[in-house]
Amino acid sequence: MTTSLRGLIDESVTIIREVAAEFERPVLLFSGGKDSVVMLHLAVRAFAPARVPFPVMHIDTGHNFPEVIDYRDQLVREWNVRLVVASVQESIDRGRVVEDTGPRASRNRLQSVTLLDALAEHGFDAAFGGGRRDEDKARAKERILSFRDRQGRWDPRQQRPEPWAVLNPRIRKGEHLRAFPISNWTELDVWRYIERHSVPLPSIYFAHRRTVVERDRMLLSVGGPVELEPGEVPFEATVRYRTVGDASCTGAVESNAADVYDVLAEVAAARITERGATRADDTFSESAMEDRKREGYF
Repeated sequence: MTTSLRGLIDESVTIIREVAAEFERPVLLFSGGKDSVVMLHLAVRAFAPARVPFPVMHIDTGHNFPEVIDYRDQLVREWNVRLVVASVQESIDRGRVVEDTGPRASRNRLQSVTLLDALAEHGFDAAFGGGRRDEDKARAKERILSFRDRQGRWDPRQQRPEPWAVLNPRIRKGEHLRAFPISNWTELDVWRYIERHSVPLPSIYFAHRRTVVERDRMLLSVGGPVELEPGEVPFEATVRYRTVGDASCTGAVESNAADVYDVLAEVAAARITERGATRADDTFSESAMEDRKREGYF
C-alpha cells in the first residue's frame, strides 16, 4: 500500500469516527456504487469488531440497475448493517414531486426531495456521502463537513473554513450536515483501495455484453427506463460502468476491462472523470451539479 493511500484511509476513518461521535443520528448514503461501497467498507474498518453504529440509506429512484439492487441487499446482509430505503416512487405518489415524461426524462433530480424528507422523517442529523472533489467543479467547492440549512439547502458561500484539516461539526437545531470522508480521494485511489482490500462490487463495473443506444456521446442501456428517440438504433457492445446511478441517465463506456487490474490500468489512463463521461444529468447545464446541490442533492 502506498503511503499516500494509507494517509487517505487514516483521514477517512478519523472523519467517520468523529462524525459518529459528535452526532446523535448519522446515516451513510448508500447507492451500491463503488464510492459508497468503499465508504461502508471504511466504516466497517473504523468500528471493527463492533457493528457499524449507524444505518445506511438508499434513495431508490425505481430506475435502478437490477444487478446493483441484488448486490446492495446481499452486501448489507453480509456486513450486518441496517438498510433504510427511501423511495422516489413514493414521493411521486404522494405528490411531493412531479415526474418528467419523454425519452430524456430522469428521476435523478427528484432524489433531492426524497432525501430531505427521509432525513427529516428519521431524524438524521448527519449524512455521510461519497462525493469526491475530483468528480465535478461543484463538488470541488465542498468542505469535508458540508452544512445544510433548515430547508436542506447548500450555500457554498456559507461553508466553514477547514484550515489544517480542523473540522467544526457544530450545527443549530433544524440544520444538518453532510460529511464526505473520501473527499480527497481520486477515482484511481478508490480502485486501488478496492484492489488492496478485495472489496466486492456489482458486476456492471466490469466488462460485459449489453444492448445500448448512443445518445449525446454516451451509451445508455436499453430495456429499462430509457425510451428510444426517433432514429435511434440499439446495438450490442462490450461495456462497463464507471459510476452507478439512475439507469435513465447513467452511461456505460466501451471497455474490455474484465477484472480490477484491467480497470486500474484503464482508470490510470483516463483523461475525463467518470461523471463527466457517463452522467447525462451533469451535462444538462454548466451548473447542473451545483444547482442540484443547492436543492439538497448529495
